[in-house]
Amino acid sequence: MNALELHKKIEEHTGLLIFGILLVSAIGGLVQILPSLFQESLSTPLPGVRVYDAVELTGRDIYIREGCHTCHSQQVRPLVAEVKRYGPYSRAGEFVYDRPFLWGSKRTGPDLHRIGGKYSDRWHEEHLLDPRRVVPESIMPAYPWLATRPASGVGDIQAKLRALRRLGHPYTDADIEGAPARLQGLREIDALIAYLQMLGTGLGADAAAETDAHGGH
Repeated sequence: MNALELHKKIEEHTGLLIFGILLVSAIGGLVQILPSLFQESLSTPLPGVRVYDAVELTGRDIYIREGCHTCHSQQVRPLVAEVKRYGPYSRAGEFVYDRPFLWGSKRTGPDLHRIGGKYSDRWHEEHLLDPRRVVPESIMPAYPWLATRPASGVGDIQAKLRALRRLGHPYTDADIEGAPARLQGLREIDALIAYLQMLGTGLGADAAAETDAHGGH
């Protein structure tokens, strides 16, 4: 059977065609995924990167719950225009403790990966409660309920920390034991702001300077 006859036979039999598609897709997936499993930079945090504490982790859960990641990406690409607008481009070692990743693919709003420390806590609170008060042209919805709900009500923080420790995050027994106390008296908006203020701050000064020197390439 020559190649032309084989091709015709596959096209005439749905089962063979489906099998062929799955086989090729599986091979392509393995070629892409397997090398990343052995790439040390993807599993080694940068020197300035740390795990999220109890408040920041709760804020991250709120960020996901409210769908912030559907309009804001967290991945500054190594392009001149991106670096000039958002800051130093993102490194793989900055996302080691992100489960799940929140890179995103859509920018209805600006990228947030370098938002940490850019604005005050008060600015963030005003922005979340009434976005147009600080950014008149904003189309972002307001989130007034974040100011009334207690941060301690966002799931079992100790269970989250234990689960993440099993996945390799270096939480200590003291971190887990003291987590509920860290959330006492805080509102959801406080936790979310704490998370936003940490974003992108793990990149060392040397790496940031290197980015500036190379113009984002």
